[in-house]
Amino acid sequence: MPPVLYLFALCNLVIGSGAFVLGGILVPISESLNISLAAAGQVMTAYAVSTAVIAPVLIVATARWPRKHVVQLALALFTAGCLVCALSDNLSVLLLGRVLMGAGGMFSAAASALAVSLVAPALRGRALSITFLGMSISYAVGVPVGAWLGFEYGWRVPVWLSAGASLVMLVAASWLVPANMVTAGASFAGFGATARQGAVLRTWLRTLLYFIAIFSVFAYIGPVLQALNTMSSTQLSITLAVFGAAGVAGTLSGGWANDRFGSLPTMRTQLSVLILTMLVLPLTRGHLYATMATLIVWGIAGFGLMAPQQSRLAGLAPAQAPLLLSLNGSMLYVGTALGAVVSGSVLGHLHLWQLGWVGAPFGLLALLTLAFEPAQVRPVGSSAAGSP
Repeated sequence: MPPVLYLFALCNLVIGSGAFVLGGILVPISESLNISLAAAGQVMTAYAVSTAVIAPVLIVATARWPRKHVVQLALALFTAGCLVCALSDNLSVLLLGRVLMGAGGMFSAAASALAVSLVAPALRGRALSITFLGMSISYAVGVPVGAWLGFEYGWRVPVWLSAGASLVMLVAASWLVPANMVTAGASFAGFGATARQGAVLRTWLRTLLYFIAIFSVFAYIGPVLQALNTMSSTQLSITLAVFGAAGVAGTLSGGWANDRFGSLPTMRTQLSVLILTMLVLPLTRGHLYATMATLIVWGIAGFGLMAPQQSRLAGLAPAQAPLLLSLNGSMLYVGTALGAVVSGSVLGHLHLWQLGWVGAPFGLLALLTLAFEPAQVRPVGSSAAGSP
């Protein structure tokens, strides 16, 4: 695999950690800025909206730029956003920083488009799994560690660390990303017709439902685990580390399975196992090792979907891949936000340890979308595509 893909994985680790860590430290943020917890929660909404709206526009605006410059712009925006957040003394400035960070989230789409252009189609899944590996690690390790730092030393500490790490990635990308890397430039020309195709819409919907399912539990993963089993902080850290390792294995195996068996069989298996583990997780209450075993299976199955999803989407409209992948990333962030909203809205009626049962129906809906997919990916504009 091209070595630059591992740099992209590190960049996604930094971006994912910085993007989501604030969700775990809303209490110290609200206390520091003297705002309500609900108001502090707007930092997650601001990031999601910015990534969903501004990042795709930037992908199109930079379509004719050398890809190295696009990567540099994304990392520069993310770094600047982290710095603004770290220096903020009121909610308005903090939200401005989050908007800048969200705009920098265009990196993930740009990196994904580059990844699929650097390898043969038969290796596309593995290339994307490496690129997304950092994002998986950030969910399972970077965010919990950052949250711990935020509670122990103040919420600005993990934000400063994110800014520093992002700056290091910017320097590394400026040095290591070849200047001659190219992909098809994104354009809004013809995009409307492409985006209205059923295959594209179903892919975006599947990403949205998938992340609602996962984050209905993951948004509260620490409290959920402690509600399932009484555990020390050390046991909690070990459990999260095991979950993170399983997530890394899942991301890599998802890319391999996509290339070996195809995207549809891979996604059917992943979503089926994810649904099963979410149904079983609440039943492991009071049995720590059963909880850990379930989390291992969940990590392997639950973190591997993005590689086949991205690979399938890139195959549907290769010329529009950067923009389609950017909007797929938007669905990711919107799904994470909605997952937290869904689980938060039912906590007055259910216990934390029961949240797996809240997420499972969304996983089932994601699985059902696969029933409408053809076995072979065909460009949506081709005559072979037929009806959407």
